[in-house]
Amino acid sequence: MSRLSELPEKVVELIRSATVLEFATLSAAQTPIDTPVLYFPTEDLSSIDLATGLAYPAKAERARRNPKVGLLIEGRGPGAPTVSIAGMAAVRDADIQANALRYIAETASGGAVIVPWSVARQAVWYWSRIIVAVKPVRVMWWTDQSQMDRPPEVWRAPDGTSFPASDPSPPGKVSAGPEWPQPPWPELAATAMASGMPAHLTLVDDEGFPLPFRVEDIARTEEGFAFRAPSGAPWKRGGKATLSFEGRATFVGVASGEGRTMKLAVERTLPILPMVVDLQELWTPGEDTRARLMGRLKQELERRGQPIPEIPQEMPAPTAGAQRRTAYRAAQAGNPAG
Repeated sequence: MSRLSELPEKVVELIRSATVLEFATLSAAQTPIDTPVLYFPTEDLSSIDLATGLAYPAKAERARRNPKVGLLIEGRGPGAPTVSIAGMAAVRDADIQANALRYIAETASGGAVIVPWSVARQAVWYWSRIIVAVKPVRVMWWTDQSQMDRPPEVWRAPDGTSFPASDPSPPGKVSAGPEWPQPPWPELAATAMASGMPAHLTLVDDEGFPLPFRVEDIARTEEGFAFRAPSGAPWKRGGKATLSFEGRATFVGVASGEGRTMKLAVERTLPILPMVVDLQELWTPGEDTRARLMGRLKQELERRGQPIPEIPQEMPAPTAGAQRRTAYRAAQAGNPAG
């Protein structure tokens, strides 16, 4: 059993039972980039696992190059905890068929599929997954979100803890990504601000881990954004950063400020995958989107010497973790305040 089980019960329950976390990696230029993803911890909590599509592998490639990553898991409602994890990532892509089957069993039965399985199973570009297993180096938590201006409680992995390495990088260069839409930042900022979506700022801490945290009271400025950040976040208070609105609009720039008052001078936006904005594009994409996804999927499979995964006719049975997450979501839906 992982020593994470020694954490407070509310914290352990959140780690085991939540569905989505913020996943931050570092680019080659040392820019921290955050994306919300579905996740599925191992039963013994020895690693917090997540996945990205083989047809859009940038997150995994960043983690393979620099295994220092950051995770943020947020509870819902007053009195719920917030958990920040700095961990070492191990990329698993030696068996994409096995990854696909695991990902389906961990996520599909729990509400990730909004269309009949007969339709969803055809989205092989979605189910073909690179799994990233994150072993925690440090866990920080606030037992109540309203207390995040205070220093967190902290757990660290024992001295001498070993961290698994990634699977070997496949031969050849990573395939080039399609030219997805990348609107000018003022245009995208107007859309993001009007949406009311929550936003997360990601900066690097003194130990080199990219850590995302939610920011509030966001306002547009001539150069980018101003906002209030939790003063308990253990960041450097300036440097390269990204501000992500649920992964649907991500702004790259330089953050600055002290305490709770911060700002981001925007330099550019990240490209927007069509299926992030419109779930219809995920399950039944247009001809152009599908051709781009399948083209890149085939290139990445060829690099690995692997065939296109076979997606089963019947949805696999959910894992114990998937059942736990489904029950947790149902309980949360029945008690929105908690």
